[in-house]
Amino acid sequence: MTGRVAVIGGGLAGIAATLAVAETGRPVTLYEARPRLGGATYSFERDGLTVDNGQHVFLRCCTAYRTLLERIGSAGHVRIQDRFDVPVLGPHGRSARLRRGRLPDPFHLLPALARYPLLPAAARLRAVRAAVALGRADPADPALDAIDLDTWLAAHGQDGSARRLLWELFAVAALNIGMDQAAVGPAAMVFRTALFGRADAADIGVPAVPLGDLHGVPARAAIEARGGEVRLSAKVKAIEPGPTVLLDGVREEAAAVVVATPHRQAAELVPREAAPDRDRWSGLGASPIVNVHVVYDRPVTELAFAAVVDSPVQWVFDRTTVGGPDRGQYLTVSVSAARDWIDRPAAEVRAVFLPALERVFPAARAARVTDFFVTRERHATFRQGPGSGALRPSPATRWPGLYLAGAWTDTGWPDTMEGAVRSGLTAAALVRRHLERNGPS
Repeated sequence: MTGRVAVIGGGLAGIAATLAVAETGRPVTLYEARPRLGGATYSFERDGLTVDNGQHVFLRCCTAYRTLLERIGSAGHVRIQDRFDVPVLGPHGRSARLRRGRLPDPFHLLPALARYPLLPAAARLRAVRAAVALGRADPADPALDAIDLDTWLAAHGQDGSARRLLWELFAVAALNIGMDQAAVGPAAMVFRTALFGRADAADIGVPAVPLGDLHGVPARAAIEARGGEVRLSAKVKAIEPGPTVLLDGVREEAAAVVVATPHRQAAELVPREAAPDRDRWSGLGASPIVNVHVVYDRPVTELAFAAVVDSPVQWVFDRTTVGGPDRGQYLTVSVSAARDWIDRPAAEVRAVFLPALERVFPAARAARVTDFFVTRERHATFRQGPGSGALRPSPATRWPGLYLAGAWTDTGWPDTMEGAVRSGLTAAALVRRHLERNGPS
């Protein structure tokens, strides 16, 4: 075999793995079937707008992702809050604000919960108790992988109103699945790490440039600057012993291979001899996200983003600066756990979401909609439901030199950009260890 490492898949996991291998000075090639890098984070042009396929955010505690941005030269192209601060809006002028206080962790968010005006005082106290209990839960406890979050919250004193007006705001967005279907384990991980970890852990970061400029373009430049090779529109058809990758009938030997594709493609690529449990990966399924894009002829809100309750609008973001419309305001509504919307025609989505936005932003009633469209990610994440934790594979396979990466692997994190980057770094570390022990020949 040759000394070159092959990484299959140019999403964040593949980028992180390729860059980490290249930084050791070893030759590495990244194969991506599409004509761009970035995986599920990409941009496209539409009638003068630069559109991201979906609204991606991160938290200050996403240290691996933030370090990757630094390594590819994109750290200056994101904005991170000085302090966790989320406006919460509802129809008919109802509003609230969740902002971390000055208390040390893990008490920094408790005053915000205790003052949350959308719940009565007694419900707020119960919410604080439930939050403390969830923050103390062990995400790795197998028992938490077997129960849904809705049931757990109900058992901890959270009635339907509290679950709808408070817990859904973060759980659905973080896990991309309804709370009655979400496993408690990944939810506990989110709350323990982000909301009850370091005081600044949950500060929200958003891209200040299109995703293609944040990830794909600079990642390719960084890999090539370190001696790596990026091959776009290069679809790997199979992996054979050696290991060897097969592209359009051409076999290319490698010192090691990292499969950094979504789990559906990985199950087709990885030989059964290397991963006898690969059929189980299909049990991870998929959960969709829908993004509703609206351009108004005038500004309708001064908020950079907001969470919304009692509305089909879950989170809404001002994309005007990044998207670049000639005039007016460009908003994106991010709808997680979007099974009810993924197949709806755009006209039906418009008929529901435009009135919903007018109820949240009254100024929209006097504005004219100059553009409206919908983007859909059918396989945005795997379904992080009860039992899914047991289906996530470790990065090592039975074949020496063949490894897995992706947010769907057993990273200890939910399916997020942070989880994807961590998986790529883990796979790269295994590659380095393998080559140090065996050496390319």
